[in-house]
Amino acid sequence: MNKPSRPFARPLREVLGKLVGDAFARQGFASAELVTRWDDIVGQEIAAHSEPIKLQWPRGKHQQDSEAGTLVLRVEGPAAIEIQHLAGLICERVNRFLGWRAVERLALRQAPLRHRQTPPPQNIDVPAAGRIAENLSGIKDEELKAALARLGAAVKHADRH
Repeated sequence: MNKPSRPFARPLREVLGKLVGDAFARQGFASAELVTRWDDIVGQEIAAHSEPIKLQWPRGKHQQDSEAGTLVLRVEGPAAIEIQHLAGLICERVNRFLGWRAVERLALRQAPLRHRQTPPPQNIDVPAAGRIAENLSGIKDEELKAALARLGAAVKHADRH
């Protein structure tokens, strides 16, 4: 007689993925990436003083509808006025990241930010980044070229260590 086999343990990402996804969905986020990649979306300077709390949709509307929502941000008190002045830029960056006009306006809530551990900044080899940038002559956008050069220098640095 064969014993029923015990199911193998499921990877933690499968178990937690649904729980975390549901929690973000209750806050109006289509995916966790808006929260987890906030630094990448809005930039280090803005992310250092703000974090998304939720995305509010107009009453009776859902994410799939054409009306844009309101992104609610937690901001540090002293930085609130600066974040308010950057609202248009933040909305533009979030919408560009999401790939559609999801956010129309910001609502700010002044409160201390949750404590986030950020990795220490990497020392970028500036001469290596310059050499890499020279090889990127086909890229017209200077910001993109500089970012790719820094990325290339960081990858080369990581390969050596």
